Amino acid sequence: MNPALKNLAAMEYPGRVIILGQSQAGKTVVVYAITGRSPSSQARKLEWSEDGVWVRPTDEETLKKGHIDLLVYPAMLYFPGGVAVSNGKQTADVRRALEHASNPLSVLSASLIAWEYEPDPPIFTPRISGCVLPGPKAALNIIKRGAGGAAVRDSFEVTLLPGKGKMISTYDGVNKDPLRSFAGDPLNVNIDGADSAQTAEAVYESLKPSNPAEDFRVAVACLSAADIAGNQYVVSIINRLERT
Repeated sequence: MNPALKNLAAMEYPGRVIILGQSQAGKTVVVYAITGRSPSSQARKLEWSEDGVWVRPTDEETLKKGHIDLLVYPAMLYFPGGVAVSNGKQTADVRRALEHASNPLSVLSASLIAWEYEPDPPIFTPRISGCVLPGPKAALNIIKRGAGGAAVRDSFEVTLLPGKGKMISTYDGVNKDPLRSFAGDPLNVNIDGADSAQTAEAVYESLKPSNPAEDFRVAVACLSAADIAGNQYVVSIINRLERT
C-alpha cells in the first residue's frame, strides 16, 4: 500500500473517486478513478480526447443491460486554465460554467443547480463533481439522497498545496448493501508521483484489494498541468481491461 494514499486504500469499494491536488512541483493534479461491481459497470474504459477524458463501453451488449446514461459520460473536460471533473454528464455543465466565473464554489453551485443524485434505485448513487481554476483555486461537490428523497448538496473549497490533495468518492468505502454515500469532509491524500503516469499508477495500486476475487478496479485517469499556470496538460490513463 502506498502510505500517501492510505485513505483510499482503506476503502473496500469507493465507487467513483475524484482527487484534486498539486504535484510536489506545485502543478495542478486531477485524478478520476472508476471501480464497479456489476458487469455493466465493469464493461467500461477511459479514453483520451483533445478536450477531455471520456468513459466509453468495452462491451456494448453488457453495457446495454445497465443504465447507459449513467455509465457513459465525459469524466474530465479541460481548456487552458480550467478543469472540470465528475462521475456523470454534469461534467459538461461544469465545464461551461468555468468560462464565466473566477470562484470554483460559484462554478459548482451554478452548474449543478439542475442536477440531483443518480436515478438508480435502490442505491441512488451520489453525483460527485470538482473543478480547478487558475490561481490555483479548486472545489469539490457531492449531491446525495437525503431523508424523504430530497437532494442534499455539499460543496467544499479546496486549497491546493504542493504534494497535497483532497479526495471524495461516491460511497463511504464499505462493500456492504445497501451502499452508503460518502459523508463528511473530503479526505486528505499525499501526491508523491513525479508525473501523471506515476500518480495514476499509485492510485491504481491503492485500489488493489487483498482478495483478488474482489478486484473492482475499472480505470484510472490522472491529469497534470505541464506548467504552473495550467495552460497545457498531460493525461495518463490505466484501463484494467488492457492490463489483463
